[in-house]
Amino acid sequence: MKVLILGSNGRLGAALVRRWQTLPDAEVIALTRVQVDLSDPEKAEAGVAAVPFGAGDVVVNCAAATDVDGCEKDRDGARRINTESPGRIARLCVARGARLVHIGTDYVFDGTLDRPYTEEDEPKPLSHYGLTKLEGDREVLAASPAHCVVRVSWVFGPDKPSFVDAIVKRALTSPEAAAVHDKTSAPSYTEDMAVWLAEFLKFSVPGGIYHLCNSGTCSWRDYGEYALECAKANGVPVLTTTVAPLKLSDMKNFIAVRPPKTPLDTAKFARITGITPRPWREAVEAHFKNWKA
Repeated sequence: MKVLILGSNGRLGAALVRRWQTLPDAEVIALTRVQVDLSDPEKAEAGVAAVPFGAGDVVVNCAAATDVDGCEKDRDGARRINTESPGRIARLCVARGARLVHIGTDYVFDGTLDRPYTEEDEPKPLSHYGLTKLEGDREVLAASPAHCVVRVSWVFGPDKPSFVDAIVKRALTSPEAAAVHDKTSAPSYTEDMAVWLAEFLKFSVPGGIYHLCNSGTCSWRDYGEYALECAKANGVPVLTTTVAPLKLSDMKNFIAVRPPKTPLDTAKFARITGITPRPWREAVEAHFKNWKA
């Protein structure tokens, strides 16, 4: 089986390439923006089409325009990357007899529910980023019922720095840290995601929408504070393990509206695969075991 990974230089894509190289009976083909640039839908399709793949193969799209405020500024660019290119690639996969696994986002929801979002909940994006990602999801699923849309949240891992790495790095030189306390979701650890996403390489796993992240719910403040505690426990000389609370409404530098509560319910994935994602705290602990600034 050939497995094409688009966005292979990104935080999730790089983890998939690294971890899946050892999968039996799978040839991993890493494709960066140089080979497949989603900002030009025609060229993106041509870049994927240039790779000889076909029936029984899988394309995993980890590439996206994820700068939430940037998507508000460049709406046409966001739509090309998040909607039009995934649609073209999804239809190409159908023509070749391959499956597309497309990475989605929790930002398709408005964050007003008092429980984790299931795959059946109605999306109501608040930002252009969320809207273009939702439209991309729909393009992918309209192309084939065998395709998969896997929505994730707060992705972190060793291949590219994220929020937790930034807050720990800052704490090496400053005793003050702050993060939003009234926005909640769940982190998605790329080392775990690589194991879980491999399930979608099996055509016995049906297509459709899946929610996938580590279990539990936390705020940005909870997440940052626990990261600092884990870093300190592993010998990282942080100057604080306390994170001051900020309100989402006070983040005046934000252009796009952020959904306040977007934890994802992973029960469908667990039911179909038999895999229950481990708690986010365990994942953060694992991340800081061998962490280097």
